[in-house]
Amino acid sequence: MATTTRTPGRTTPGPPPGPAPGRTSGPSSPLVLTFVLLLVAVGQGPIRRGLAAPVMQSWMTVFVAVVVQALPFLVLGVLLSAVIAVWVPASFFARALPGRPALAVPVAGVAGAVLPGCECASVPVAGALVRRGVTPAAALAFLLSAPAINPVVLTATAVAFPRRPEMVAGRLVAGLVVACAMGWLWQRLGRAEWLRPPRHTGHGGRTKGEAFWGSVRHDVTHAGGFLVVGAAAAATLKAVAPQSWLRTAAGNPALGVLALAALAVLLSICSEADAFVAASLTEFSATAKLAFLVVGPMVDLKLFALQAGTFGRAFAVRFAPVTLVLAVVVSVAVGAVLL
Repeated sequence: MATTTRTPGRTTPGPPPGPAPGRTSGPSSPLVLTFVLLLVAVGQGPIRRGLAAPVMQSWMTVFVAVVVQALPFLVLGVLLSAVIAVWVPASFFARALPGRPALAVPVAGVAGAVLPGCECASVPVAGALVRRGVTPAAALAFLLSAPAINPVVLTATAVAFPRRPEMVAGRLVAGLVVACAMGWLWQRLGRAEWLRPPRHTGHGGRTKGEAFWGSVRHDVTHAGGFLVVGAAAAATLKAVAPQSWLRTAAGNPALGVLALAALAVLLSICSEADAFVAASLTEFSATAKLAFLVVGPMVDLKLFALQAGTFGRAFAVRFAPVTLVLAVVVSVAVGAVLL
């Protein structure tokens, strides 16, 4: 934008402002890229030798396999989640749920099994349900079931565990039981002052198409980053962690379940991709893997932050620990019966 130079009686346009004297602009992107390429060229010998090491070959094999298998399901889940978030009004869910809270909870849980949505989308949708007058118990049941047992997640689980339909059934049953149980627990024990009513968040003046693609870009970047972290962690466990440690954790049934439940909380992998990470942890029992699949979509670091931001910290610090304990207990019980 041009500046103006004032003289007595008239105003004339002046030259545009340049950088302040003594200040230089930061390095441009081509310069940074050139510098990085030069570093790679200079150090290509050590880099090549490092990548050729057996441990790195094993690491890259597991990492690439997990990412390539999981990425299509992650993208599909994000697309469907964006469609629901932008084009399906929250009033639809309010009209579809029964008026009695005790019946609305299981209906909302089953609705979560039908409607695809990742963790990032389920929290705002649950917030919209509460804002539209849906009983919080039903909204919370939907919040837990939608990312845990939706069709995309179950299909990804079937692909990750071929010829193991009991893993799909176990994930469906355990996820639905935990979602409904938490809804009923909140209806029975929850207090209104613990749950802050979420504020309305519209499309910010954007069209629905712009909101859709904005949601897709955000979720792909966000969930894709967690997928990469999860794949890297799984590859590191397989390639770097001493086998004695893995055998110790995997050989003790209780320790194996607790270890993978804690890993699910820390890794915060998108539910559309977590089955492939679980399948790569071959040292652990099927019940421990089921705990990983049930806990991850319901309790992890990013979900805790989302829940605290949407419903308040007083809600999150009570809801998340109870959900974690219940998810582990139900996973062990369902695993003992089905796996």
